[in-house]
Amino acid sequence: MNALLIILLIVVVISVWLGIRIVPQGEEWVVERLGRFSSVLMPGLNIIIPYIDHVRYKVTTKDIILDVPEQEVITRDNAVILTNAIAFIKVTNIERAVYGIENFREAMRNMVQTSLRSIIGGMDLNAALSSRDHIKASLKVAIADEAVDWGLTVKSVEIQDIKPSPNMQKSMEMQASAERERIALITRSEGEKQAIILNAEARLEAARKDAEAQTVAADASAEAMRILNEATNGNAYTFLLADRYIQAIQKLAQSANGKVVVVPGDLVNAVKSIIGK
Repeated sequence: MNALLIILLIVVVISVWLGIRIVPQGEEWVVERLGRFSSVLMPGLNIIIPYIDHVRYKVTTKDIILDVPEQEVITRDNAVILTNAIAFIKVTNIERAVYGIENFREAMRNMVQTSLRSIIGGMDLNAALSSRDHIKASLKVAIADEAVDWGLTVKSVEIQDIKPSPNMQKSMEMQASAERERIALITRSEGEKQAIILNAEARLEAARKDAEAQTVAADASAEAMRILNEATNGNAYTFLLADRYIQAIQKLAQSANGKVVVVPGDLVNAVKSIIGK
């Protein structure tokens, strides 16, 4: 009889022990009764029916960080880029999270990867590299509906890195180098062109100035001849020729080879006879 009481007491203690569940803060536990969903245990002290109720899942209610691994994505202009992301989610419906999908963490990770490929695949390379905020916003919208169906809320999605693949980066560097060489060649050609233009303009200006100088000199000579002609009563040419004649005789007289210099006695008449007067 005593042994029976001891056994009964042990069974009662074990049953009480099995019926008491203390859920820590930041978690919620799913209870199944005879294999079916029964209830959700909130943080604190909870009582369940031993041997009938079983705690099947322990789900965190904290924000969950999902690290999406780096993947290759092909843009609309067939460029290959590498990108990875990080998603912050929270379980808001325990029943859907554990029964609506087999593994909601892996499902969300795959959903982010697929949506990221789809969004970037519809963009050009330059747009993909410079539109991180747009990609982030589009990605959050794309996964939000599926997350609700799985009892999840997407708190935030961040693009950690987005960059060209090594081969693509090498091609871009070569393209950039070629573009710099092209710009340098255009700059040099433009400089040479401007130099030629400036040189031609300088020659043109010099010729114009030379022509103006010759015109001024011719006008001055004409004015001098007019004044001389008035001063000599119309014998300007006779005067000039005589002057040149005298200068020539002086040079002959000063020459080392000149021994004898013949000077006409009537120099004026001699000059007139030369010019036909």
